[in-house]
Amino acid sequence: MKKNELFEVEITDLNNLGNGVCRIEGKAVFVPRAVDGDRLRVKIIKDTKDYAVARIEEILTPSPHRVESGCAVSSRCGGCVYRHITYAHETELKQNYVRSAFRKAAVAVEVAPTLSGAACGYRNKVQYPVGEGMTVGFYAPRSHEIIPSADCALQKPVFTPIIATLQTLLRKAGVEPYREEDGSGLIRHLFLRASQAGEVMATLVTTSKPFPAAGQIAEQLRAAHPEVVSVVRNFNDLRSNVILGDRCETLLGVDVLTDTLCGLTFKLSPLSFYQVNHDMAEVLYRKAAELAELRPGDRVADLFCGAGTIGLSVAAMYPDISLIGVEIIPEAVENAKENARLNGIENATFICGDANAAELEGADVIFLDPPRKGCEESLVSRIAAIAPRRVVYISCNPDTLARDVARFAEVGYQPGVVHPVDLFPRTGHCEAVVSLTRA
Repeated sequence: MKKNELFEVEITDLNNLGNGVCRIEGKAVFVPRAVDGDRLRVKIIKDTKDYAVARIEEILTPSPHRVESGCAVSSRCGGCVYRHITYAHETELKQNYVRSAFRKAAVAVEVAPTLSGAACGYRNKVQYPVGEGMTVGFYAPRSHEIIPSADCALQKPVFTPIIATLQTLLRKAGVEPYREEDGSGLIRHLFLRASQAGEVMATLVTTSKPFPAAGQIAEQLRAAHPEVVSVVRNFNDLRSNVILGDRCETLLGVDVLTDTLCGLTFKLSPLSFYQVNHDMAEVLYRKAAELAELRPGDRVADLFCGAGTIGLSVAAMYPDISLIGVEIIPEAVENAKENARLNGIENATFICGDANAAELEGADVIFLDPPRKGCEESLVSRIAAIAPRRVVYISCNPDTLARDVARFAEVGYQPGVVHPVDLFPRTGHCEAVVSLTRA
């Protein structure tokens, strides 16, 4: 095998990066935009010692799972890696992805079919980088090249006309886009968030340079789109990939957006973490509560609790338990406390601290929702010493979930059925939740 050589192949697998997989001369070959079941003519474009990468030259026989993407930029923006396959097959792939992660970790579990919902129009938040000419879109894979697109099928339709109006207003005002090369310019990102009721918070992410047109732009945007209930300026002078700075200024309307989740009311600032797929977040949280098998009087700990969405939804479902949430980000803890007050929930308290070192003595059930890197091994040992009867682990990374479940198994906690939950349809990401019971 050598570069530019042509081969006829059959694709036997599809990974979570959207690459079809085949073997040529015993070597794994990755083919972007291929689908398992395709017969293809491919050209080798990269050959290494361990693997090769090929480009589709011709589809000889399409896979029964292949469909038209329906998006003009999906092959370039790198977001919807599964947009060229049926959604039913995507949910099967995600189930297999979770199953494979546990197999690699040598943990025997049953993996349930993926819990899924709407494949389009689910994102309640969008963050568009801004480029020359006030172009907005998404970054191409492994680059900061903006692929123009203001009408992504994954986002709520209400965002598209608002983005178009903002582009027009910013151009008319002569606002310069931020330039990464030298830090010049003003506007960095356009960030929109919508509630279930259809209200929208529009955030202009800028540097700290003067922005005299900000107030007028906010008023004109609100006049054109009454659904915009808040216009905020966020200040970010960092020379980094971080999208939001830590300071906001409300230009018009309310300071926070109000939304409902699992029957509760939540106040959201631009800096608040909140699941982008509202309906599937409800599915996930209710599944987690079900797996906890809570009893009256249970003492429950919610680690890495963020703004308290999981813990508060559980505390509201089970008013006869006591819950303590632990989160290291002070602003999130204050949000959680405010959300508890807002919903009249008196059986939940929240503290600011490192979840890996929190005081957990006496906990009967522990909810874990760590970042992608998973739990520190020391936390697994501490939980085992405390000996809650059950741990409910929510994860956004099946690989670290499987690793941690293996660690819990070593200290006497046996996993039940693992439930994949598709909070990010058409992308390669998959959440999962599993209950671990003390033997």
